[in-house]
Order: sequence, then structure tokens, then C-alpha cells
Amino acid sequence: MEREQIVSVVRKHLADVVGDLNPSDIDTSQSMKDLGATSLDIVEVVSLTMRELKVKVPRSELNKLTNMDDLVDLLHASMQQQMKAASTS
Repeated sequence: MEREQIVSVVRKHLADVVGDLNPSDIDTSQSMKDLGATSLDIVEVVSLTMRELKVKVPRSELNKLTNMDDLVDLLHASMQQQMKAASTS
């Protein structure tokens, strides 16, 4: 999956959870809190995104993120690792 596809999934879930956001207007260089998300909203967005993408990321990795670009990069890297592991087994 391409990085831009992951961005679109994150934007969609953020707009659904927070409301009053247009997915195409969301700047991924910002944090979700900057866009009005509460801590619970962020957990929900991340959970929904991981479920849709069928990828798991350790919570310890999630705690290091500062903005949505970091989240997208982490999800993208995790998906690539999972695909690589699946192709070698």
C-alpha cells in the first residue's frame, strides 16, 4: 500500500471521529490535538486506522509520535515489514 493511501485512511477516520473537519483540508504535519482531537479521539482514530489497514503497531512506538506524518510513516513501515515477513514464510 502506498503512503498516500494510508494518509487518506488516517484523514478519513480523524474527520469521522472529530467532526467539523474536511479530510482533504487536514494537514498531516500537524498533531491530531492541534486539529481538535482529545486523547480518546486519538486512540479511536489510531485503532480504527490499524483495524482498516490490518496492521499492528506497539503502543510504545505510538507514544513517540508527534504528528500525523509520524503516524503514517510508522504505519507504512509496519505494513512493509508485515508484507516482507509474509512473503518469506
